[in-house]
Amino acid sequence: MQVTSAVHPAKLERIRAMVADRIATRELTLPLLPQVASQVMALANDHQADASRLSSLIHQDQALASQILRIANSPAYLPRSPIVTLQQAVAWLGMNMLANLALTVSLQNGIFRIHAHQKEVKTLWRQALATGLFAKEVARHCRQNVESAYLCGLLHTIGKPVLLHTILDIQTSLDIELTWEDISTLLEWYHVSVGSQVAEAWHLPDYVREAILYYQDYTQAPRASKIVLITHFADCLATHLLSPEHFTEDHLFSLPVLEELNFYAEDVSRVLAQRESLEKLIETMAI
Repeated sequence: MQVTSAVHPAKLERIRAMVADRIATRELTLPLLPQVASQVMALANDHQADASRLSSLIHQDQALASQILRIANSPAYLPRSPIVTLQQAVAWLGMNMLANLALTVSLQNGIFRIHAHQKEVKTLWRQALATGLFAKEVARHCRQNVESAYLCGLLHTIGKPVLLHTILDIQTSLDIELTWEDISTLLEWYHVSVGSQVAEAWHLPDYVREAILYYQDYTQAPRASKIVLITHFADCLATHLLSPEHFTEDHLFSLPVLEELNFYAEDVSRVLAQRESLEKLIETMAI
């Protein structure tokens, strides 16, 4: 069966309408949060949980366990001595960080495993990961919870890979092949709505859903939320890191959100000084 190489505007509009209808009627096929990752996140928020329970849970997924140990031993985390057990990883990284690491690896191996448009999907992943990592640095300066900030940054565009799966399914069923430019336009239009539905389906904290909904325009948030401001700024920092020619340092230093966060030029420079270590971590977790 031959697939068309160019998309007529009417066909593109048909796909757009089908995507919009699935979102409006909540008929999107939303991915399940991987069971082990879900249980790890719940356990990390249990004040009575200990390292042995967390490590036992992660051991249920050997692929996940081995990847976490590999990352924990990477130069980005600078362990004082080799980490050979998950209990050592918990002791070194902390339960909340390990829980977020488990979620990160699960997303990397699941939702972001898309065989089409691999170069562009890699860019989506790097943007999400970089935003999460920068969000931690910004939150640390603002004296906010760094792991909550990481979660918001990592998931702020979770709607994009989820929506991409849907778009690819639709175009296959219609025997149409969209260009990445067309797909990217659809992702920009609808990823926030899809991300909000994912946050609900996964029973994520309300602050994560708020970050997803308002990271692009924090002024529209129904209440003053520092986590939304942090996510917005972290997304800008990630864009600068990955595409400095499109998002210059001058642009970064002139962002209105800096005043909202009480960030001065030297504070921005301090965060940017973490670039090298963050780039190492991003490469460690690349897809």
